[in-house]
Amino acid sequence: MHRIICPERDDWRTTADRAGFNFHTINGERYWDERAYYAFTLDQIERQVEAPTGEIDAMCLELVDKAVEDEKYLRRLKIPEAYWPLIADSWHGDQASLYGRLDLCFDGKSPARLLEYNADTPTSIFESAVFQWTWLEQAIERSIIPKRADQYNSIHERLIEAWRKLGGARHLHLAGTMASTEDSGTLAYLEDTARQAGLSTTLLDIEDIGLSADHGFVDLDNRPIELAFKLYPWEWMFHDEFGADIARAPTRWIEPPWKAILSNKGLLPLLWEMFPGHPNLLPAYFDDDPQAAKLGASFVRKPLFSREGANVTLVSAGSTLVEHQGPYGAEGFIRQALAPLPNFSGQYAVVGSWLVDHTPCGLSVREDEHPITGNTSRFLPHAIL
Repeated sequence: MHRIICPERDDWRTTADRAGFNFHTINGERYWDERAYYAFTLDQIERQVEAPTGEIDAMCLELVDKAVEDEKYLRRLKIPEAYWPLIADSWHGDQASLYGRLDLCFDGKSPARLLEYNADTPTSIFESAVFQWTWLEQAIERSIIPKRADQYNSIHERLIEAWRKLGGARHLHLAGTMASTEDSGTLAYLEDTARQAGLSTTLLDIEDIGLSADHGFVDLDNRPIELAFKLYPWEWMFHDEFGADIARAPTRWIEPPWKAILSNKGLLPLLWEMFPGHPNLLPAYFDDDPQAAKLGASFVRKPLFSREGANVTLVSAGSTLVEHQGPYGAEGFIRQALAPLPNFSGQYAVVGSWLVDHTPCGLSVREDEHPITGNTSRFLPHAIL
């Protein structure tokens, strides 16, 4: 795994705008950055990223199967008791998942270690599936990278296949916070893949979902919402005004309610408890667990519910290295062994490993000058050399 400096395409901004990638720059700073790329070998991809990703996902599913039968797990995850039957029913009903992203600490040498699982509402899917592939093709054409270069990336094709399995004859609604450029761009891309799979679709703001007299969810045209993709976390839905109606409404949700178990940072200590010593896991404990003392004076403290690195603290030898502020933490924290991200020329890189329909199928790299990956951390393309 290497970070390789390279010239950027002089027309990349125009190419991005034409592709609908209108969040390539955030607050005047680059989000997409192709002044360098990350190079992997095929062996690294197949043995050290793809294979562990499949194994971690299998362990996660084993954990869900155990958690829905034992309230102790759901209680430790601070999931409201009123939704336990909904979660269990969605699991026992084999309600399918579309996609997810494992964030890994990986330097190309040591085993990849799971930092967290973005199991419910992962973004950066468009740039991972489409725009970095466009970069690869054009970079080869323009001799920016070697002609033999390839990319670990079948995300787009897998999404279309997954929608065909999920959709059936139902109309698909896709909902999220449309005022967010990143969220609306992500939803527009997923809508496009669903349409390519033959589904009819409606895009709407999450706040525009209404409730009918018989407690079914409807859109602005009063059309019943049969199948809904939501770029909106389950922990928010559980506490929203319409949350109490989720269980009795006939809407099938993507991601399904059982994903609330995996999108919770409490997943990390539960996995370590079930699979202690696994080479792709980091030791982790709930913050109030006396066993957390095993981590000593160096650890990462994360809220059970957190996004984009908010309220995450890195502690080394008893001293706080870096801490991100944010609105999370009321439900509690976990502690995870400190595994500093690899540093390439002053940039800390995190590897995102994508799954669609539980199949590992792509990779993304985010980097930052700071060791906690946040909302504005840059996205760099990758290639297999």
